Amino acid sequence: MSDPELQPLSDEELAAESGTALPDKEVISLLDLNADLDLGLDAAAPIDLAVAANANVAAPIDAAVGANVLSSGSQAQALSDQGVIIDQGLTGEAVAEGNQDSGIDQAADPSGSDTTAGDTTDGTTGSGTSVDATDPTDTGSVLDGDLLDVDVDVATDLDLAAPIGGAVAANANVAAPIDAAVAANVASVDSDAVAVAQQDAIINQDIDADATATTNQTSDINQ
Repeated sequence: MSDPELQPLSDEELAAESGTALPDKEVISLLDLNADLDLGLDAAAPIDLAVAANANVAAPIDAAVGANVLSSGSQAQALSDQGVIIDQGLTGEAVAEGNQDSGIDQAADPSGSDTTAGDTTDGTTGSGTSVDATDPTDTGSVLDGDLLDVDVDVATDLDLAAPIGGAVAANANVAAPIDAAVAANVASVDSDAVAVAQQDAIINQDIDADATATTNQTSDINQ
C-alpha cells in the first residue's frame, strides 16, 4: 500500500508551480559597503619661543691605566696626578623676551563648499526626475540585491587653535675635573698592580648676572 502523504504531483499541479531563477554566482555580493567621509580641518598653532643663556664650562680630565693580562712576574703601575685651578667669573645679562599676537578666525566653513540636498521625499530628485520605488512584494529584487548593504556618510568639521608662547633665560657655571688611575693584574702570578691617583682642584665660581625671561601672549580666537 502506498502512503497518501507521498503521492506524486499531477501534471496540472506541476504546471501550476512557478519559480524564480537565481542570479549568476559572479554577480552575487555578500557585503556592499559604501563609506563617504567628509572631513574639514582648520588647524592653527603659532609658536613663539625666546631663549637666552650665559655659560662658562671647564672640564679637565686626567686618566692613567696599567694592566697585566695573563702575565707572570710583571708589574702594572698607573699614576695620575692632576692639579687644577679654575676661576670662573660670569658677569652678564641674559634676557629672553617673546611677544606673540595671534588673530585666528576659524568661524568659516573649513570644507569651502555649500552642501544642498539633491533628493526629495516624494520620489523625485531635485531636478524633477522620477525615481522608481522597489516593490516590497517583488521577490526577484530580494535575490538580485546584496545580502548586507551598508551605507556610511560621515561629515566632520574640526577647528583647532593652540597658540604657544615661551621664554627661557639662564646663567650657569660648570666645572668637572676628573682624575682616574686604574691598574689590574688578570690571571698573573707574582705580579704587582699599583694605581695612584692624586687630584688637587681649586675652583672659584662667581656669577654676577641677571637672567630675565618675559613672554607676552595675546590671542584672539574666533571658532
